[in-house]
Amino acid sequence: LAVGIGEAANFAAYAFAPATLVTPLGALSVLVSAVLSSTFLNEQLNVHGKIGCVLSILGSTVMVIHAPQEEEVSSLESMAEKLKDPGFIVFAVCVLVSSLLLIFVAGPRYGRSNVLVYVLVCSAIGSLSVSCVKGLGIALKELFAGKPVLKEPLGWVLLVCLVICISVQINYLNKALDIFNTSVVTPIYYVLFTTSVMTCSAILFKEWQHMVLDNIIGTISGFLTIVSGIFLLHAFRDVPFSPDLLPLFLQQGRADLRTAWRGADRHQSCQHQPLLPSEDKSSQSAEEEEGESV
Repeated sequence: LAVGIGEAANFAAYAFAPATLVTPLGALSVLVSAVLSSTFLNEQLNVHGKIGCVLSILGSTVMVIHAPQEEEVSSLESMAEKLKDPGFIVFAVCVLVSSLLLIFVAGPRYGRSNVLVYVLVCSAIGSLSVSCVKGLGIALKELFAGKPVLKEPLGWVLLVCLVICISVQINYLNKALDIFNTSVVTPIYYVLFTTSVMTCSAILFKEWQHMVLDNIIGTISGFLTIVSGIFLLHAFRDVPFSPDLLPLFLQQGRADLRTAWRGADRHQSCQHQPLLPSEDKSSQSAEEEEGESV
């Protein structure tokens, strides 16, 4: 029930907000899961994980501030015009062709040795599934407004495409998780999936067309910050962290070590101090011997 409610809320978010904003904010689910599991399930959240959580929050905040504005799409007719755009058609064809090559050519050869093969399939197909979700959200808004949406063939086509895309995503994501470690698959999948969705949304809804340079830099910086946080949260999840791993000058006993070093230096200098008078004595004895011999 909780997962169903969460996906329904995510579905509604795509209907009312740009996909470039909604998809990266999905990283907050990883953050909430990490915090709740540390609180209620007694799972250890090391320093890397805490830094990753902070970075995810900061990146999400920056992305919300600099969120792009998409072109208004208020009906299925407008959505159909968007889908007929030559740029989106070329993008969709490239995604389908590359996915087929990855599945039938690269998958049997490199699927078990390279994590990118199956993750790229999930990410590329995921960009199309988000577009379908966006169209279905518009259809639902029209349905609630009392329009005869059920008679429109585009809504049913989007629903069928969505089911196919999600099935492919789940299948190949499970394959990647069966072969490789979750801490490796999750950050890579998040980065590739979000990048694919942002690219597809920029082509389909022209979200980046009217953005100023400040908002573009802010959106990209926020996204890269979220990526860094997710990477730290997952890649170093099982790495133990102790004060012994800190540099020597950051450890707790640095003062004692410095005191010991200074004492050792003083002791060593005291040992070397008698060398000067001994050298003088030896020189004096040598002079006396020379005088006697003369």
